[in-house]
Amino acid sequence: KRSPAIGSWPLAWIPAVLKVSDDKIIERVGLDTYMFLRYMRSMFVIFVVLSFLSLVTILPVNITGGGGATELNRLTIANVPSESTKLWVHIVFFMVFVAWVLRNIFVELQVYTRLRIWWLTNPSHTGKVGASTIMVTTLPPALVDSDDRLRATFDLFPGGVRQVIVNRNCSELEEAVEERDALAASLEKQLTSYAAKCEKLYKKATKKGGEYKAPKRPTMRESKIPLRGPKLDAFEFLSTKIGELNRRIAELGGDPTQFNRQSSAFVFFNKQAAAHMAAQTVLDYKPFSMNLVSLDVNPDDIIWSNLNLNPYDRRIRGYVSLAATVGLVFVWTLMTGALTTLVGVKNLRKIPGLEHMSDSKFFGLFTGIVPAVVLAIVMALLPIILRLLLRLEGTPRVSEVNLRLLNRYFFFQVWNVYLITIFTSSIFSIATDGLKDPGSIISLIPDKVPGSSTPILTYILLLAFTGAAKEILQIVRLALRYIMPLLFAKTPRKICGAETPAQFDWATSIPTHSLIFLMGFSYSFIAPIVNCFAAVYFGLYYLVYRYQFLYVYNDANWVTGGLSFPKSVKQTMVGVYISEVYMLLMMVAKLANNDNINANAILRIIFPALILLLTIFAHIYINDAYMPIINYLPVRGAVEIEENPKIASTFPDVTGDGDLSSDTLDTDSISGAERTMRRRFYAAYGSLVPKRLIDYVLNKLPRLLDPSSRASDADAESLHAGPPRLPTITGASPAGSANGFVPMPTAQHYNAGAEIRPTSDNTNIMSIDSQAKPSTLYPPMINEPADQPDAPSIRSITSATELRQRRNPTMLSVNSATQRQSRYSMADTGPLVTSGDNALAEAFSNPALRAKATTCIWVPLDNCGLCNELYANVQNWGAGTVRVVTDGTWIDEKGHVRADVEFDPDDTDFIKPAMRADSLHKSG
Repeated sequence: KRSPAIGSWPLAWIPAVLKVSDDKIIERVGLDTYMFLRYMRSMFVIFVVLSFLSLVTILPVNITGGGGATELNRLTIANVPSESTKLWVHIVFFMVFVAWVLRNIFVELQVYTRLRIWWLTNPSHTGKVGASTIMVTTLPPALVDSDDRLRATFDLFPGGVRQVIVNRNCSELEEAVEERDALAASLEKQLTSYAAKCEKLYKKATKKGGEYKAPKRPTMRESKIPLRGPKLDAFEFLSTKIGELNRRIAELGGDPTQFNRQSSAFVFFNKQAAAHMAAQTVLDYKPFSMNLVSLDVNPDDIIWSNLNLNPYDRRIRGYVSLAATVGLVFVWTLMTGALTTLVGVKNLRKIPGLEHMSDSKFFGLFTGIVPAVVLAIVMALLPIILRLLLRLEGTPRVSEVNLRLLNRYFFFQVWNVYLITIFTSSIFSIATDGLKDPGSIISLIPDKVPGSSTPILTYILLLAFTGAAKEILQIVRLALRYIMPLLFAKTPRKICGAETPAQFDWATSIPTHSLIFLMGFSYSFIAPIVNCFAAVYFGLYYLVYRYQFLYVYNDANWVTGGLSFPKSVKQTMVGVYISEVYMLLMMVAKLANNDNINANAILRIIFPALILLLTIFAHIYINDAYMPIINYLPVRGAVEIEENPKIASTFPDVTGDGDLSSDTLDTDSISGAERTMRRRFYAAYGSLVPKRLIDYVLNKLPRLLDPSSRASDADAESLHAGPPRLPTITGASPAGSANGFVPMPTAQHYNAGAEIRPTSDNTNIMSIDSQAKPSTLYPPMINEPADQPDAPSIRSITSATELRQRRNPTMLSVNSATQRQSRYSMADTGPLVTSGDNALAEAFSNPALRAKATTCIWVPLDNCGLCNELYANVQNWGAGTVRVVTDGTWIDEKGHVRADVEFDPDDTDFIKPAMRADSLHKSG
């Protein structure tokens, strides 16, 4: 699913990402990402149209209104007198604005419903067993204790049940696995550090012509209480302890039936439609029994600790979590204000001991930077707390936590950022003047509210340029990729962890963009200039996100079939409602300021009220017409696709209103290829212009339907006809590497057949020249059996040059059929429908039951071969359950640990560590 390399021109990424067709985007990054990109593009188009209409109509009216406003307020509705008939311009065009937004929402929902059905029935999705699986919680005891009765309950649905799996409580096994993994991480850290020390001391002894002395091995105490118990050899103790835990894990995990059953189960149906029917059916006659059913189940998405909650406990937790969230939002407002106010110099002087604080440059810098830093930290903590609350209330899946967080975080954004931070000046001004004359509060709105357009303009403009630039530069992640390996990531596994491709934060990003729509649209008629800044914001982010999702982000674990898009639609409707309330209040306020109340003034109130009422009807229609289709697979669609499976394999006509059976086409024929191209145009532009206009343009310009005009997609596919291959390793040392060793390439921009060049002498981050010829990747570490009868002692090695020569690059051939998949592959490796029952039972069991009773220790082998014997001992101490893997990692000439970010040590065969240095010395 990797996208092809782009050119070297600084802006080459823009045409490269814009050329990718819609169906290819869905294929590479999924329906969730595609619908998010459509949402951003739709917002951009909305505000482009609003900008044009408002700049040629409302803005001139505001400027020439004659209301006596000054400065920027001349551009707002505050400059139009209350008795002026020019206010009708604002009302009429606001009606056009609302109609334009609702039209886009309807079209995008039509597109999404077609794509949702296509995604649900596409072979790439139905081929996974999770597509026809449901997870049921709060099972009654009668069904928990009997698989036959549970199967009989769901056998009523079409096709029947393939298999049922009741979850089990294996907390004892989970504790053993967690302790084992913690000890393995500690052993990896200490072995890596010891190997680096051996390398350093050997080089120092060789340079001075002295005798090498092995460094002192680390020790530790068995007791967790400090200074209690005898000191033990850390390597032997940890390896022995890991071996004991592995035997314990094998004993406990060998018979899952010994663990008690939990009140949750997975039900595997033979037909996908049966799973969707079961999810919509009342399954039990007892209150809250089997009332929580999840579709499209992925074992890696499950929060296993939340599967056995009592239904009443779950509801009480939900109420407490909701109340805590509402309270947290208001407390957050006070806390944010208190923290930002406290760091002011004037307030710091009120603290005892700081009365004589001077106004030096240091304190000026302190008050300028610290408030922003404190606010950023506080804001960053909120999503973490909200996620924790959602998990504590018993949400069974991580994806559900993120989807629910979309709503809660949006509420927080609207309250704290929009209503409090942005409107602080106008609200306080109205409140202050209103206390003196309560009857004048409404009349103050037309003068005070437009004044808040300046902070809104500033906020949108700031996010448009700094936010989009920060998004594409990824400065924080870039800095961490350099800092982590130098300061914190000291083992190969942690180095690769620092190189993990970024994941998009859906739960916090979507509400932020919805907030910008709210800001822009609510002020679209008050201060029309806001529309232009909102258009720039969404345009820049749309371009940036297309690049980020195609080349940077790895969101293989976020697979909901675009369910975040309906959330975005609902948040957009909130923005429409608030803007309509603004219009209504603005007209009421203008009426209050008008001494001559007439029919014209009253009609200016009635029309905004009618707009609000019609919007409510439209919203009800959306909920009734589209939401049921979005959440579940329609039965008629399932029947049509079962009769003609080609429908699911054909990219649909997303703007059509015909039957699914009319979507089939012969893509091998000329007409079929042209129809495919036509559907791509419908998907790209159908929400912008009428379908008839697209057909008219395509009929006038038939060359646009030529499949060769989109050759870029075909070329891109040819680059990814199979798994990405490693470059062939030749005997030449790469440029920029004095000792012949090349650090690891980055996972995001790895490109087969490219030259890998270090960007700096003190980092393992690489850049790739896609125009260069294949060069080296890293010196292969080929393990050889340690028990060769002719392997002499390791102490016989005396030549550092000889040891260096044995690590010169050699030819490395990789069979594409057996090549390991990258640890960061975008491909979904979930269980398929062709998996056997035993494989399904293993895949959908608790992670502790899936844990292997063996441990992989991934550490580098020093260039001098001094740790070979130690690594062999570690495996022996582990009693056959510990394996040491030295491939894919090494120590460079500067003593830094390097690792191949694409290498997966857990995907290697068990081979004893090599005594390569001795055998090579003997052969020499």
